[in-house]
Amino acid sequence: MSEDTEVKIKEILKKLTLEEKVAMCHAQSKFSTKGVERLGIPEIWMADGPHGVRAEISWDDWAYAGWTNDSITAFPALTCLAASFNPELSGDYGFSLGEEARYRKKDVLLGPGVNIYRTPLNGRNFEYMGEDPFLASTMVVPYIKGVQKNGVAACVKHYALNNQEHWRDRINVEVSNRALHEIYLPAFKASVQDAGVWAIMGAYNKFRGQYTTHHKLLTAKILKQDWNYKGVVISDWSSAHSTYESAHYGLDIEMGTGTDGLGTTTRDFYSLYHLATPFLESLKKGEIAESVVDDKVTRILRLMFRTNMSSNRSLGNANTKAHHDVARQVATEGIVLLKNENNFFPIKDDKNLTIAVIGENATRSMTAGGGSSELKPKFEISPLEGIKARYKNATILHAMGYETGASVYDKVLPPTMDQDSLRIAAIETAKKADIVLFVGGLNKSHLQDCEGDDRVDYGLPFGQEDLLNAIYKVNKNIGFVLLTGNAVEMPWLDKVDALVETWYLGSMSGHAIADVISGDVNPSGKLPFTFPAKLEDNGAHFFGETSYPGVDMTQQYKEDILVGYRWHDTKKIKPLYAFGYGLSYTSFSLSDIKTDKAVYTSDSTINISCLVTNTGAKDGAEVVQVYVGKPNSMVKRALKELKGFQKVKLKSGEDSIVNINIPANTLAFYDESISDWNLEKGDYIIHVGNASNNISKTIIITLK
Repeated sequence: MSEDTEVKIKEILKKLTLEEKVAMCHAQSKFSTKGVERLGIPEIWMADGPHGVRAEISWDDWAYAGWTNDSITAFPALTCLAASFNPELSGDYGFSLGEEARYRKKDVLLGPGVNIYRTPLNGRNFEYMGEDPFLASTMVVPYIKGVQKNGVAACVKHYALNNQEHWRDRINVEVSNRALHEIYLPAFKASVQDAGVWAIMGAYNKFRGQYTTHHKLLTAKILKQDWNYKGVVISDWSSAHSTYESAHYGLDIEMGTGTDGLGTTTRDFYSLYHLATPFLESLKKGEIAESVVDDKVTRILRLMFRTNMSSNRSLGNANTKAHHDVARQVATEGIVLLKNENNFFPIKDDKNLTIAVIGENATRSMTAGGGSSELKPKFEISPLEGIKARYKNATILHAMGYETGASVYDKVLPPTMDQDSLRIAAIETAKKADIVLFVGGLNKSHLQDCEGDDRVDYGLPFGQEDLLNAIYKVNKNIGFVLLTGNAVEMPWLDKVDALVETWYLGSMSGHAIADVISGDVNPSGKLPFTFPAKLEDNGAHFFGETSYPGVDMTQQYKEDILVGYRWHDTKKIKPLYAFGYGLSYTSFSLSDIKTDKAVYTSDSTINISCLVTNTGAKDGAEVVQVYVGKPNSMVKRALKELKGFQKVKLKSGEDSIVNINIPANTLAFYDESISDWNLEKGDYIIHVGNASNNISKTIIITLK
């Protein structure tokens, strides 16, 4: 923000009445805040949507406004974006999404989400960027920059420790300072310091007994003092609980409190918000200094000069071919091939081939539902539609196999169709086919991949496992197309020749899936989180209820810093599928792996080089991953931690040298004894490979 703008903000502050200042600090409708008409200060308009701009919501209730011109492009879920391991593509995603938000005249886009994947039961994991703080930090920065190039603020959420939906508005999280700084805050810190994000959303949960949306340590000290954050903090809807704490501990804009608006009374509900009349009265009495509201309004005006008071905003656009192309590329690069025995994939389009596509997920909308991230796309290509469009010669059969009921807020309605009939029809369809594509997994209903609560079972829902076993008896040639935002248990894995994780892919879903299973695109996605073989193998679940979901509304993060692959590596618990894992239709070799020297100082950069060769018959892409471990450390450490990665695209037979630079100071740990980062001298082990459990070479270096 230029000095001239800061001067303008100070001049505006002098002209505002106390009432006008307070009015800018809280909602006037479900998704807007007041401006000051007499001074030409506009309203701020916000929209949900880390994966697309949500349809227009009514002024005072959660019903849709019924607009006919608010359809958008649905982009893949952020788990898919993270699985691409492609930061440049993340920038394209953010820019395209920002254009759509600008076209809809939104000033703040409520996303992206960077909460850490701690448990595979978290209903909202699909909105986040995986279990590793370095991956999330690396992928979120270009996304934010891309959105904000359009004069639209990204609003990173949910700050902080909102790692489950179950009891989210009441649960008190207890976690060490070290795990807080090493695991749960880095992506937020990168958003502030590397991306320059303009808005951050508070979370619902408590941390050490205090609500995180207005938190003395998290918001007032770490965010606004230590990180020198100059943007706004916006409450999650109804996550503010106190006028005093909202005023003094970092909240700038209060949204959603009470949520009735004017719906049940003629009294202006918005005036009863914590940062509304109670705030104004405390200011007038001198109980709260006027400098407190001035700081909030300064930040709000700073946001406005970047967005709706900027003189050079683009007009934006929506549903363009460029946006559809970005959505399709993110989808294809994020799809992860997990198993491919007997070269089941890719499947050729052959007139003598009959393919049975079985499963409700083959036709079910995955942009509807899921909570606040649900979307109203102009179109959504289902997996079945995409397969039919790609396979012009083969015979495509379809059977639902099962039906799930519709989800209505916090409950799921019973199915309307006869389940036995659906099952029998699916088995008969499988008998007629040469191969079966079982399109299953989870969906966006309550108690699945959905905001508001967590999954209650690690296995596949709706009797899918039984159906799969029944199909296996009549047709052994099965490929599983898995649509989820979470890991699932797979006791049925030996029944399928191939398995591909396709996430929730948005508007271009079916085309992207067909691109990969046909071989038009060679899969290159890597898992952004670990698939445990069983739930108890996950670090959060190993310790029982005190660790998840909590006891008496308090939970202890007993796995501490050992989240995800850190837990599996360090405890030597073999995962079903490891973080960073993903197959290809070609093969790669990593060779000539070396560092530029053996000894480094704390202010130097470690350069790792690696020759990557495409040794297979198809063009493809590989992700070189660099992990670092510290043997004989003065503190408990994970065996290794991701510190660098690079995706490289190579034609068949081609090779390329990949260089990955790691600043030595990023190998520090958070030292609780000094409340700061501490870089140990001594030996470190560099692990280079293409998955957390597939290391090609280790190298010992020394830090002085």
